[in-house]
Amino acid sequence: MYELFIKTHFSAAHHLRDYQGKCANQHGHNWQVEVYCQCTELDKVGMGIDFVALKAEVNQIIDELDHTDLNEYDYFKEHNPTSENLAKFLFDTLAGKLNDSRIQVSKVIIYETPSCGASYSTQ
Repeated sequence: MYELFIKTHFSAAHHLRDYQGKCANQHGHNWQVEVYCQCTELDKVGMGIDFVALKAEVNQIIDELDHTDLNEYDYFKEHNPTSENLAKFLFDTLAGKLNDSRIQVSKVIIYETPSCGASYSTQ
């Protein structure tokens, strides 16, 4: 099994509903994102997934979130915009675009600060 990954980032504001503490107030983060894909076999070029293609799919989603208030995004009107829910949102959205018989999104890691974050995975 091969596992490939990319790292990217975006900036966005959010606030946590039903939270007792400072994070109930609107604030922003420079979110760091890692996306991992597992591949059962390589293509004819010897790649599991082309990094260019993977980055393009990730950036299409990230570009919609960048410099926004996550609470205003449709998904986060129903789900509190925590790191955990952001990781799951990205995982599910990417899996819907990328997963096939050879490639599976396996994990998404979100860092809201350099030392705090969450991940969502198939395991």
